[in-house]
Amino acid sequence: MSDRAGARLHAYLGYDDPDAALEWLTAVGFEVTTRQDGPDGSVVHAEVRMGEIVLMIASADRDHTIAPLRGTSSGSGLYVFLPEAPDVDDWYRRAVDAGARDAIAPENTPWGSRRARVLDPEGHEWSVGDYRPGRTW
Repeated sequence: MSDRAGARLHAYLGYDDPDAALEWLTAVGFEVTTRQDGPDGSVVHAEVRMGEIVLMIASADRDHTIAPLRGTSSGSGLYVFLPEAPDVDDWYRRAVDAGARDAIAPENTPWGSRRARVLDPEGHEWSVGDYRPGRTW
């Protein structure tokens, strides 16, 4: 068995309009670091970065369905840790101004953190908060 100490998780998302997705991601604080286009100009692969987050983006090459919002969640999504509570409110405002749909407006949780949730313009769920996963209580 190999050493898994260096393992990392990197997410990828497929978009019907990856150019628009890259614009939205830039509006919420990501920087496009890699972009590879196909012969027709469509995004084959792109990468965006914010801090230590690296997310891969591609053209949706197959029909797929994104889970619908039920109440305040679709049941799966991406979580962005923002170390300062005011950053949550700012990120949420920028996301909605850039075309995201509100799911949870910025709020203080009963467990002592600040959070917010949106669906991006194509329906992918994004949560942000000042709760840092993986910490020991």
